[in-house]
Amino acid sequence: MFEGKYFLFNLEKGIGVLTLNRPPLNIFEAGFYKELDEVERYIEQQEGIRCVVINANGKCFSAGIDLNYLINASSQYVLDHLPWLQRIYGFWQEQNYPVIAAVHGLCVGSGLEFILGADFRVAADNAVFALPEVQLGLSADMGGTARLTRLVGIGQAKRLALTGEKIDAQEALRIGLVEVVVPMEELNDRVMKMAKTIARSPEAAVRFCKKGINATDEGGLRAGLLFEQAQSTYCCGTEDLHNAVKAYAASLSKK
Repeated sequence: MFEGKYFLFNLEKGIGVLTLNRPPLNIFEAGFYKELDEVERYIEQQEGIRCVVINANGKCFSAGIDLNYLINASSQYVLDHLPWLQRIYGFWQEQNYPVIAAVHGLCVGSGLEFILGADFRVAADNAVFALPEVQLGLSADMGGTARLTRLVGIGQAKRLALTGEKIDAQEALRIGLVEVVVPMEELNDRVMKMAKTIARSPEAAVRFCKKGINATDEGGLRAGLLFEQAQSTYCCGTEDLHNAVKAYAASLSKK
């Protein structure tokens, strides 16, 4: 169990839950980033993680960056610290297990960039998304143009990043910013159901699936197909595969 000023982390039955815990707005400030690095290091030391859920306490996921922090950040500070900030925002893509972001209420600016590193995103029907950095005098710099473009495409990324337009959960679903939208009261149950399904699946298969999709996205079709060959060579013949196939076949026979 990790209990900090900004984050809580709990691991139970292979499912880790990382909670932004600075309600009501979960504003991102200097201390937030330092503790994010700390909790990520803590999570790396934990054994048996099969899936991680990221959620938030309070009335929204995050209202974004503390404007005082932004105003006081000099060019030298950014030059020295931005690579580190980008790394901690990209942490989740480097992990073997899938990461699901559960979003409710406002999710704007740095908060939106934070969930772009998750493997997929589930939004409550009251979620609102925006990327207002250009209106504040800079371009999004922690994945807000790079990861967003990969996720929603060039045109939609430019629309969101250049206008700062707020979009609701259904619009976010339409353009591919989130993958699922559910009523607010069902958000936690839906996300935990997904996490439990992933945690029950054979670990090697889950790892290879995530890495294979990432390999294709980052390296192209040929790289992805080569990765599929390697993972299939490993998985076929394993005891996990044999047991999983038998269990799946048994479940079909009961229907």
